[in-house]
Amino acid sequence: MSDSTNLEAIQHSDISAGLTEEQCQVLADIIEIHNLADGEILISEGHTDNRLFMIDKGRIEVTRGTPGGDWVTLAILKDGDFAGEMGFIDGSVHSATLRSMGKARVVSLSRDGLESLIDSHPHLVYKLMQTIIRVVHKLLTKMNQQYVEMNNYINKQHGRY
Repeated sequence: MSDSTNLEAIQHSDISAGLTEEQCQVLADIIEIHNLADGEILISEGHTDNRLFMIDKGRIEVTRGTPGGDWVTLAILKDGDFAGEMGFIDGSVHSATLRSMGKARVVSLSRDGLESLIDSHPHLVYKLMQTIIRVVHKLLTKMNQQYVEMNNYINKQHGRY
């Protein structure tokens, strides 16, 4: 992809929140763009990957395998959503498989790429980590709300069920 395509993808993403034009260009120089075919696997359950993914266009299905060999859909990611945050941050094993639903375009940032900017662009690294933590916090809050609703439903509490 051309540098202008990478810059456009960065500016189109939530990861550019609070970044200057110059910082976006620095980031555009270290990202990769992946065009996925229908059903193509982006991340495999049980594997590690040091990349943060941002969905630029399309939909990505988050699934887990069952002992019977079936797949259970946990979520559908759409434009602007992030994936692989924890693996990017700490190298943990992925707990789900991500596969494209139709054609999709995904932007990736490697941990090594980000770490290469620590000395030359520390404020950029700080802003990116702030954004990633914000996204993870939002996801955790949503999961907690879903847990409470499910628990209320199962225990028939609070008169809502």
